[in-house]
Amino acid sequence: MQKAAIVILNYNGSAFLRRFLPFVVKYSIYDIIVIDNASTDDSVSFLKNEFPRVIRQVLLKNFGFAEGYNKGLDYLKGRYQYYILLNSDVEVTPSWDEGLIQFLESNPHAAAVQPKILSEKDKKKFDHAGAAGGYLDSLGYPFCRGRILSHLEEDEGQYNQNVNVDWVSGACMAIRADLFHQFRGFDPLFFAHMEEIDLCWRLRNQNHNLYYIYKVSVYHVGGGTLSKSNPFKTYLNFRNSLFTLRKNLNTQVFYKIYCCRIFLDLVAAVVFLFKGLWKDSKSVLNAHIDFHKSKKKLQIPINPSKKVGNTKVKSILWEYYLLGKKKFSEI
Repeated sequence: MQKAAIVILNYNGSAFLRRFLPFVVKYSIYDIIVIDNASTDDSVSFLKNEFPRVIRQVLLKNFGFAEGYNKGLDYLKGRYQYYILLNSDVEVTPSWDEGLIQFLESNPHAAAVQPKILSEKDKKKFDHAGAAGGYLDSLGYPFCRGRILSHLEEDEGQYNQNVNVDWVSGACMAIRADLFHQFRGFDPLFFAHMEEIDLCWRLRNQNHNLYYIYKVSVYHVGGGTLSKSNPFKTYLNFRNSLFTLRKNLNTQVFYKIYCCRIFLDLVAAVVFLFKGLWKDSKSVLNAHIDFHKSKKKLQIPINPSKKVGNTKVKSILWEYYLLGKKKFSEI
């Protein structure tokens, strides 16, 4: 069995492959595998002609982020000890892959790990997708060290500590291959967005630990497939957040939280409406409707949690909007 594979899921990302794959090839020591989600651009021919040593797996249709990774990694089952899942729009740095794998090798209690994820557009700032490690408030809203909602902090070394987190970012994460398959990978019902938070929560429910390490840094563009202001992304984020809560929480606890979420998500829909983003407003309502249509398909764990995350933050919305706290160190 080989040590590790760097696995990139691609969908019509030819421009990103041209821009960032050379860094991956230059700075990595492990096998590089691109799973192509039935792209209609020239991604596959570009890889074949320009990077013939990069292993290609071409899927017959676009399965989305979650099932696309599952399908691709099924082909690799039993061949590698670790997977490094990497978005196509990430610029890596020297020894990045070695750093992630060495941490997992040295910490057998760690199931998965993420690096420091900075913005490719402004390399002094943290990135939205993961920043310096992800957490959940008591209502299931995600936030990060270095990123509270839409506010991104500058990296001044304030989060230069390895820490145990609630979730690691799917933009760049290393995970033990046996655990990925044992926990059935990402939930295909999610399609895209927050599927890594769900997987991480399922791992936490079985007493596995997740970590952020600061000595490895990468730079993420973000919004490569769906822009940040996209109604479909709004829909996925709100619906998948509810999926995550229902799947991983004790039923009684879930419905207590859901009552709060109905009110808060309705407020979000109204705010979108006043901003003129009526499609996003509609997406929030559709997310709740489709959650109820699909919730019977969700696989509920044997021993679900009685609380959401490991922080004491009751509401990140309260901290941010009412108390004006924009930095993780302030909450």
